[in-house]
Amino acid sequence: MPSLAHYMAQYDHEHSSGWNKLLHGVGIPMIFLGIILLIFMKWILGVSLFVGGWVFLLLGHKIEGNHPAFFQGPIYLLVGPIWVAKEAWEFLTGMHHTSHRTSTSKGTSQSNSEVRSQGTATKQL
Repeated sequence: MPSLAHYMAQYDHEHSSGWNKLLHGVGIPMIFLGIILLIFMKWILGVSLFVGGWVFLLLGHKIEGNHPAFFQGPIYLLVGPIWVAKEAWEFLTGMHHTSHRTSTSKGTSQSNSEVRSQGTATKQL
């Protein structure tokens, strides 16, 4: 079975548009809040949030030009909220993905992980 990291990377790959990320960041919490309200029998508000959240998600995928990830498997119904939490955390803390490129003194570019591994190799020498 693939790891969570595999599913997260796949989900991230299919959600690269800023608008899609924004719509997912709003839509997924709306869906969860709608489910909670339905459990507590707040029918009209619960259904409204649930349906509205799905409209946001589908609109985001229309903008991005792909299908929702859960068509690939129901596991993505769990991966989506984890991905949104990760994106929100990175936004709030100012953290960036480790795949950003860094310019070197030789005029080439390397990923941050390549730069870190070279620093580690230099310290060991």
